[in-house]
Order: sequence, then structure tokens, then C-alpha cells
Amino acid sequence: YYDDTYPSVKEQKAFEKNIFNKTHRTDSEIALLEGLTVVYKSSIDLYFYVIGSSYENELMLMAVLNCLFDSLSQMLRKNVEKRALLENMEGLFLAVDEIVDGGVILESDPQQVVHRVALRVSRNVFLCIPASIHKHPPQPDLLDVSRP
Repeated sequence: YYDDTYPSVKEQKAFEKNIFNKTHRTDSEIALLEGLTVVYKSSIDLYFYVIGSSYENELMLMAVLNCLFDSLSQMLRKNVEKRALLENMEGLFLAVDEIVDGGVILESDPQQVVHRVALRVSRNVFLCIPASIHKHPPQPDLLDVSRP
């Protein structure tokens, strides 16, 4: 949440439950809810949502959603399901950080996101990032997370 539209955790959870209830049985990819534009996608046992104001361009919101989903799909070797994602939460958070910051879109190319995540991920985290994504293999010092 980038603003105070839903200031408490209780309000956030109620909003999330409302979104899920309105979207989990439909085949569409977009909804308008509580004055917000919601784009979403499901995969096995997961639902991904990108939410913007009613003034946001739906195509831009969908580009963010597709970038996130495609990045995760590459990182998890097309195994985008709950268990795999829970085991790779650091990669998910890094991917989101590469795509958006404070609601501002930074990147929409999944290849670039996966490459940048690979440069930032620690050696101890298991991510299934295919070697073909790296044009130049990352240097060992780039993987050292002890340095900022």
C-alpha cells in the first residue's frame, strides 16, 4: 500500500478479501472496485493483483502485472505456484522492487527484471534463474549481499 486509503491492517485485509471475492470466479482480467482499477491473473493456487486509481491506464497496470508474472515464471522455471513462491520470497520481493517503487513503474521488461534480481540475490537463496538469461555471468563480488 503506497497511500493511506486503507490505513489499518484490518481495513487492508477487508479490502483484499473483497477483491478476491469479486474476482476469483471470473475469467476477465480487469475489474473496477471501490473506485479503483484492478487487474489480475491467476496461476494454479495463486492470484496476482495490480491496483491503481480509476484514472490509471489499464494497459500500464496490465504491463506491470505481466512483467511481474513473467519474471516470476522465468525465475521459478514456469512453476508459479504457492509452494515454490513461498520458498523463493526473497526473489519475489526483489522482483517487485525492480518493477515498481512507491507506485512508480521502473521496469516492464521481465528479462531485465530477472537479470537484475540475479545480480542482487544471495548465494544462499535457491532461485531457478536460467543461465541463458545472463548475457555475461555475474561476478562473484556482485552476489555478496554483505555489501550495499
